[in-house]
Amino acid sequence: MAYQVTHRTEYRYPSTVSSSFGEIIMLPRELPGQHCVHSTLIIDPAPHDLRERLDFFGNRTAYFAVLAPHTRLSVTAASLVRVHDRQIGPSPQSKAAWEQARVRATTNSDTSTGTSAYANAEVLEASQFVLDSPLVTLSEQLAEYAAPSFPPERPVLEAVTDLSSRIHRDFKFLPGVTEVKTTIEEVFDRRAGVCQDFAHVAIGCLRSLGLAARYVSGYLETRPPPGQARLAGADVSHAWVSVYLPGAGWADVDPTNDQLVNDRYVTTAWGRDYTDVPPLKGVIFTQSDVQDLQVSVDVIPVDDPE
Repeated sequence: MAYQVTHRTEYRYPSTVSSSFGEIIMLPRELPGQHCVHSTLIIDPAPHDLRERLDFFGNRTAYFAVLAPHTRLSVTAASLVRVHDRQIGPSPQSKAAWEQARVRATTNSDTSTGTSAYANAEVLEASQFVLDSPLVTLSEQLAEYAAPSFPPERPVLEAVTDLSSRIHRDFKFLPGVTEVKTTIEEVFDRRAGVCQDFAHVAIGCLRSLGLAARYVSGYLETRPPPGQARLAGADVSHAWVSVYLPGAGWADVDPTNDQLVNDRYVTTAWGRDYTDVPPLKGVIFTQSDVQDLQVSVDVIPVDDPE
C-alpha cells in the first residue's frame, strides 16, 4: 500500500504571540516494511529556523523557531509512504515460550540466550523498555491482570495477542475521559480511555512481567462504511504497542482495534511512552492564556509511485 499522509495542527491566539519554538515528530520513519518516498514540513508563519535530526530513539524530529509576531500558527506534515509486509510472520521465536522473551534490564542479560546484553546490541536497546517511564509504572496489579494471558510455556506472540484482546474487551474506548498526562493507574481504575491509554496499559502489563515493550505512534487508515464516501480529515493520529521477541525483532500489536499491525498502519515514532513522542510540543511567548487548537489528519491510499 502507498499512502499520502497529511497531519495539520493550527493554533489561534486571542492576542499576539511574540515568538514560538516547537518540536515536531510527525515524519514517518524508515524501517523494514515501510519507506517514506518523500516528506515535507510547512510552517506558517515561516520559521526563522527549521532543523531536522534523529532523536535518541531514532525518530525523525524537527525543531523550529518563529520569531515574527503572530496570532496564528499552522504546522503541516505531508508525506508519501509505501508500506508492505508489516505483520510479523510465524517463526520459532514467536512460538517460543513467553518466559524466554524476558529481558532482564537489571542484570543486562537475555534469558533466551543467557548472554550479556553488552554483547548483544539488540538486547541492550530492548532493556530500556523494561523499566518504568513517566506515564507507565510497573506494578503487581498490572502483572496480576496480565497473568491469565501468560500461563507457563505459552507461546509469546499468542500470549501478547490474548492480552491485547482482553484489554480491547475490558476497556471502553471513550474520548474525553483522559488527557495526555493521565497516568496508567488512573486509566486502569476508570477502565476507559483512548488509543494512547490502551497502549500504556498493555505496555505496563508486559513490562511488569519482564517483557520489553515500547510505545509506537503513527497513523491508521480508516475505511468508511460500505457505500459511504471517505471524509477528509476523518483520520486521527494513532498509538499501539510493540513487544520485543529475542531473535525475531519487534512485533506490533494494536489493543485499541484488537489486531496485529498490518499494511494499514504508518509508523512515525516510538519511545518509552507518549511523553517521548508527542506529535507537536513547544513554548510560546504571549500575555494570553487562551488558545484555540484544531487538528486534522488524512491517510489517503494512492497509487504506488513504483
